[in-house]
Amino acid sequence: MEVIRYPDAPRPAHWKHTVLALGNFDGVHRGHDKLIDRVRRRARELNATAAVLTFDPHPPRVVRPDKAPPLLMTIEQKLDRMAAAGMDGAAVVHFTRELSRWDPETFVQRVLVEWLNIAEVWVGANFLFGRDRSGNFSLLRSLGARYGFRVEKITPVRYKEFVVSSTRIRRLIGGGEVDEAGALLGHHYFIDGEVVPGARRGQTHGVPTANLSTANEIIPPDGVYATTVTIDGSIHPAVTNIGRRPTFETDGERVVETHLFDYDEDLYGRRIRLAFVQRLRGERAFPDAGTLRRQIAADCDQARALFDQLAL
Repeated sequence: MEVIRYPDAPRPAHWKHTVLALGNFDGVHRGHDKLIDRVRRRARELNATAAVLTFDPHPPRVVRPDKAPPLLMTIEQKLDRMAAAGMDGAAVVHFTRELSRWDPETFVQRVLVEWLNIAEVWVGANFLFGRDRSGNFSLLRSLGARYGFRVEKITPVRYKEFVVSSTRIRRLIGGGEVDEAGALLGHHYFIDGEVVPGARRGQTHGVPTANLSTANEIIPPDGVYATTVTIDGSIHPAVTNIGRRPTFETDGERVVETHLFDYDEDLYGRRIRLAFVQRLRGERAFPDAGTLRRQIAADCDQARALFDQLAL
């Protein structure tokens, strides 16, 4: 997938009659998937470029940083998901204080028309844009008629009784409901990072762990989780503890430590992807190391039983 950035890079000459998915796409959840799939299919019908436009940094970080939510994905993870979804290109707009003051027509004229020269743009049902979020779908459609491009929207995607949204997914992860969050995302919630040295206590209990240093902003609450670890494209079942190891420390640093089942290779310095399947229990202090060791064994047994029911 070809990535261009505004205002630094010109539109590639071969991006002709571009069909564009426009939005923030944090998490790239099932609602985003529907929009991306529609744009991809529409571009194939027109023999056009299928592209996505998103913003970096996330606009609330610039407009109201004190209220900006933590993000489900880094920009690199977001672009990786777009590429995996089959998009031809991604246009990343560098969002600044100056750009936040543009009225909707200025954004349309400078970015969608002059920079990208789009043929069609598709948005979600509640898409807002421009200064003070004053532009909506109706305004975008009227501007499209004026500047010569088509504007369409998709209907919301619902899960159970509510609409799928990044806000709801953040709330679910914050409550430890990673399995429900995964149902809305359409994939397990994951974080990426590098394996770094830890206290090596896991080895003394027969369960060596990989400690993860990550740039992801949302870490599920303290507890034990059934997880998977992706290493060089291979997926491995695992169990992960998040917390401060209260059995050994009263004010320890919060860590993410993962034990991979039936895996004994050295992971120090390796990049891995850790995906959260289900929360098994909360973190708690144990009276002694022996009790903790038995609980760890029970956690591993519970996670293995869960993975026996799943296709990784």
